[in-house]
Amino acid sequence: MRMIFVNLPVENVERATRFYEALGLKLNPDFSDETASCIVVSDHIFIMLLSHEKFSGFINTEIADAAAPRKC
Repeated sequence: MRMIFVNLPVENVERATRFYEALGLKLNPDFSDETASCIVVSDHIFIMLLSHEKFSGFINTEIADAAAPRKC
């Protein structure tokens, strides 16, 4: 059985968590702490809201600035 985890960097984990909960999605507290929230979309799909510091541990580059152009 496949599981999908979408990792998103967020500036404020608590505020982002409240946003997704307001949409009716549930928090999985077993995989959440002050640096990350696991939002349950379905039995097999999860959104991981990660602080910038935690997300940086998964990548070898800087977090992209969506407001700025980026060269590939």
